[in-house]
Amino acid sequence: QVQLVESGGGLVQAGDSLRLSCAASGRTISTSIVGWFRRAPGKEREFVAFVTSSGNGTYYADSVKGRFTISRDIAKNTVYLQMNSLKPEDTAVYYCAATGQKFRLNLESAYAYWGQGTQVTVSS
Repeated sequence: QVQLVESGGGLVQAGDSLRLSCAASGRTISTSIVGWFRRAPGKEREFVAFVTSSGNGTYYADSVKGRFTISRDIAKNTVYLQMNSLKPEDTAVYYCAATGQKFRLNLESAYAYWGQGTQVTVSS
């Protein structure tokens, strides 16, 4: 079993930056693809980004492309989401998730392991 714990959320102003962390325990996620999703108030959870097991491949939702960067530190068993130029519409609970699958990685159903989420609030 893999346990995922997100951290780094908080309350910031528009234009600020935050770095979220997703720390894994239980077993290594070095061979897993890890994704970030978010759920804004009153909306369904949506895909944000994923990173391949090697860390060399990344993919982003159009809404965050150019502002967010996903990366991983294999030695620390941790994945990061650097969020720059934050906007009020980025306000959401952010979740990380891990999977051994290689298809449809922008869908929740592809991921077997989920964290509890961390709140990000961006004020205007």
